[in-house]
Amino acid sequence: MTNDPRFQALDGLPTEELRQRAFSTARHHGDIRFFVDLLRHLPAASDTERLDNSTGDIGLAVDDAVALWREFTGHGLGDAEPVLRASFIDYLLKHEAVEH
Repeated sequence: MTNDPRFQALDGLPTEELRQRAFSTARHHGDIRFFVDLLRHLPAASDTERLDNSTGDIGLAVDDAVALWREFTGHGLGDAEPVLRASFIDYLLKHEAVEH
């Protein structure tokens, strides 16, 4: 895949531009699964796995999701950046025609 010119074009972009393009594409397709999968890659996501989906945990789950979203869109991706970057590129290769 590394010889694919589309991959090379995407890989040359900054992570923030990849994020913006992937988010735009996912919004266009109404692909909520993309966003859920990304949230699972964030460090704090492991904390939400302990929730048992009871109604008492809904408020906590919403708070955790908002915190994760703020962390994710705050562009401080830290150690998760390589995995998220790969997710953005993979998603764009599958769903967007690269125009460069």
